[in-house]
Amino acid sequence: MLKGKPVIVGGSERGVVAACSYEARKFGIHSAMPSARAKQLCPQAIFVHGTRGEYSRYSRWVTQIIADKAPLFEKASIDEFYIDLTGMDKFFNPLQWTIDLRNEIMQATGLPISFGLSSNKMMAKIATNQAKPNGYLQIPFGKEKEFLAPLPVAEIPGVGKHAQEVLAYLGVQKIRHIANVSAQLLEERLGSFGLELIAKCNGLHNGIVTNYHEAKSISTENTFDKPVYELPFINAELVRFTEKICYELRKEEKVTGCVAVKIRYPNFETFQKQISIDYTSADEDIIPIVKELFKKLHKKGEPIRLLGVRLSDLTGNAVQTNLFANNEKKNDLYKSIDDVKNRFGKGLLKRASSK
Repeated sequence: MLKGKPVIVGGSERGVVAACSYEARKFGIHSAMPSARAKQLCPQAIFVHGTRGEYSRYSRWVTQIIADKAPLFEKASIDEFYIDLTGMDKFFNPLQWTIDLRNEIMQATGLPISFGLSSNKMMAKIATNQAKPNGYLQIPFGKEKEFLAPLPVAEIPGVGKHAQEVLAYLGVQKIRHIANVSAQLLEERLGSFGLELIAKCNGLHNGIVTNYHEAKSISTENTFDKPVYELPFINAELVRFTEKICYELRKEEKVTGCVAVKIRYPNFETFQKQISIDYTSADEDIIPIVKELFKKLHKKGEPIRLLGVRLSDLTGNAVQTNLFANNEKKNDLYKSIDDVKNRFGKGLLKRASSK
């Protein structure tokens, strides 16, 4: 039985923490922390290996339940959702509706679910964090400032380590302390974020829920001057396309759950094949899938006029998706490659197979 014990998802010797129980978090352990450091902080922790495929499956399961019920929702990451219930109080009690939705998800999937209900996205997120683990909390309209006042200023989204240090120097430990600092001084020390912070500390936020049903994808394609037959060239193009859009994906801090390949022949017949995959943004995960889709789609011996690759079912890059492999070197490699591309241009680094 693991209940009540500190549990860490990830390798115990190498790699990083993909997720951890609330008992483990009490020791200062958090996602993306090196496993070796986590073991130092909590030697008695139980390490278990994660399964990215299961994480993706449950994410889609929860998404479908919400999609069937919610009037408007946004999938902010593979395990975080915003639902807009504006005006729905004319038809039902929003709190009871959300409780019922939470119960339905928990009964269907067995997952613990926390939620916060409030007047805007920021307040809902903070309320959700306060409701964890496995609870819910409503902050009524007009009570936002009162609710925020006793909380640490670090609870405000966007307040990172540097901002915390600056604010601590100014005497701001709790959110209510922000009222003791002038807007001018906050702007001097934190730039435009200083003024934004004042609004946030008063419970004000203008973010809107972006409809998840809108088409979201990253794609690239090429219409060749002349139809091409050569499979080595076509495979190189597939690799080049995939590298390009995976880079764009990581740049937007997203992961993909669906890959598609598109082919058009000289007679303008166009075919497309797609497949759902475990959420990822790694070239090496997606390239073999692209090649396999092409093999299944391509008519042997037929020349190709147009070739394209598309990534869809995009969602926020929750840290767990890229950590289940427990491979720090792989993550560091992609970060280094992307840093070089950001500085010197996307075309500077390529796989040998894409040349």
